[in-house]
Amino acid sequence: MNKQALIEAVAAKAQVSKAEAAKVLDAALDAAVEAVKAGEGLQLVGYATISVANKAARKAKNPRTGAIIEVPAKKVVKIKPGAKFAL
Repeated sequence: MNKQALIEAVAAKAQVSKAEAAKVLDAALDAAVEAVKAGEGLQLVGYATISVANKAARKAKNPRTGAIIEVPAKKVVKIKPGAKFAL
């Protein structure tokens, strides 16, 4: 499902126009991104938990040359699905 299909599904379930559903979905996604970027994370009980994790700096090997390179530390987004996503 892509974003447009999600907007159509939300509009149908909520019985609102596609434009209104798109506004609400965009606002919700923007708020979620801002919360994660601020380091707060996002917990949607039963659906998913989104958090920021720190990956330590490490050494890696370039497969072409065999040279050892330094990979700097960075922050990554972790998503843990909730119970409603159990298949």
